[in-house]
Amino acid sequence: MTNNITQRDAFWNRVYEMAKVNRNIVIVSADMGAPSMDRIRRDLAAQFVNVGIAEQNAILIASGLALKGKRVFVYAIAPFITLRCLEEIRVQNGLMKIPLTIVGVGAGLGYEDSGPTHHLIEDIAIMRALPYITIHSVTDSTMAVAVAEMSCSMKTTNYVRLERKKLPDVYQPGADFSAGLSVLQESKDYYIISTGNMTHRALEIAAQLNRTKHQIGVIDVHTLPINGELLVSTVKGAKRIVTLEEHFLMGGMGSAVCEVLADRQLLIPVKRIGMSSAKGYCYEYGGREAIRKYYGIDKESVAKTVVDFFK
Repeated sequence: MTNNITQRDAFWNRVYEMAKVNRNIVIVSADMGAPSMDRIRRDLAAQFVNVGIAEQNAILIASGLALKGKRVFVYAIAPFITLRCLEEIRVQNGLMKIPLTIVGVGAGLGYEDSGPTHHLIEDIAIMRALPYITIHSVTDSTMAVAVAEMSCSMKTTNYVRLERKKLPDVYQPGADFSAGLSVLQESKDYYIISTGNMTHRALEIAAQLNRTKHQIGVIDVHTLPINGELLVSTVKGAKRIVTLEEHFLMGGMGSAVCEVLADRQLLIPVKRIGMSSAKGYCYEYGGREAIRKYYGIDKESVAKTVVDFFK
């Protein structure tokens, strides 16, 4: 089990083990450190490149190495390795199809007290708009290990969203994530569809409400684009669906779910719960739960919205 380490350390520990065997694996870091990366820097110095605080350059260097046949992981704080590098990613990866694994730590409100410059609440909408890029919205450290392994066989770019702080494991070692989504709890009538760290909140809410007359299922969408056929076959016949994410509602995972249902003419009422862009960016402090309350995605607010909608 990987309960006692962060997703970041679980991910890079696995990359280290693979890189010892496969010398084609290269890590490009934009001046980022971590206990799990110290071994890579120390033991595999020829496979580690620190470009400094220059995320755009990191994407360009990583792309050049990939063109030479290297399997490249490029790493920085999540908002800076994505939004700051959007044109580079669009051209090198979306347009030229150069395969990279882009690893960002601190997705969502992971850097809660660093202010809105460090809050990453638009990345799913932006990155899923680019062709040839897969998003892995990681739920726990077990999944982080599996995604590290999957990254070494992907022929297109993948973007890995890692939670900054420790979370309990949802999955058992050896779990298969190839389907792109996992049904954690089944239901005939009601589903909460969540992604990333909010899957933990979805399970809490479902457990709370399942003690009442409701029987609520939970689906973890951990890969985008969404596996539409599997999602539709799972929720077909359900009465209502709630989507839950720590992300702006516009273009987020909830929007992707609605697109899947609409494109397949599956008419199920959907309530999207996330961060309203009408609230703008949050300059308030007090920790992650305080910011979630500002946006109405704290546990109490989510539970009330779910109950009201499922009524």
